[in-house]
Amino acid sequence: MGRIICCGLGPGDPDLMSVRADREVRAARHVAYFRKKGRPGQARRIVDGLLAKDICEYPMEYPVTTEIAFDSPEYVRLLAGFYDEWAERLARLTRAVDVVVLCEGDPYFYGSFMHLHARLQGRIEIEVVAGIPGMAGCWNSVGQPIALGDDVMTVLMGTLPEHELERRVRNSDALVIMKTGRNLRKVRRALAVAGRLDDAWLIERGTMPGERVARLRDVDEADCPYFAIVLVHGQGRRMESAE
Repeated sequence: MGRIICCGLGPGDPDLMSVRADREVRAARHVAYFRKKGRPGQARRIVDGLLAKDICEYPMEYPVTTEIAFDSPEYVRLLAGFYDEWAERLARLTRAVDVVVLCEGDPYFYGSFMHLHARLQGRIEIEVVAGIPGMAGCWNSVGQPIALGDDVMTVLMGTLPEHELERRVRNSDALVIMKTGRNLRKVRRALAVAGRLDDAWLIERGTMPGERVARLRDVDEADCPYFAIVLVHGQGRRMESAE
């Protein structure tokens, strides 16, 4: 029996991959990765130039991404069938070979692979290689500490209802808001009502080619790609206040 080795690739810059992930990727003979139809795939782009020439690739193409609402019954049905199908395909492959599954960031932190992991756990051997979460790459791009002292940091999804975003923004010091994209207007309104808009940053393609770091207040509401994250830094105990 082979294994599945899920490699966390970090925030996007290949130089930020772990030594172990780099070693597993270079040694791989079979790799699988998620991607949107018609796109090369972000995880695949990160390892471009690292893979063996005779490698077998298995692109796992989502049947739907942002075309329909993520909480609609049809979206849930399509994605469940997609993960079921690929769990079976990977299980068959690992009867004979090891398969390296590529994952942006850290697999255990909102990683798509976890949907396969739940379906395959106990059936085949699975190893997960930790990766730097994408948000860590983003706050390093800003060049400020995201949290200090007793700051409370909250990770939010831009898909949350606006009143829920506003409530959680008010009750947290440092904020990470993922899944912005078409939710950017809602995120901006929630931050403005809570009095935090002037402290917010938008990081687009953090650590990747074409990276952009800007104050959220200065960004056009319609100008937000899929690979973007909003950060609000905490203001916990600073060195000057401790002196």
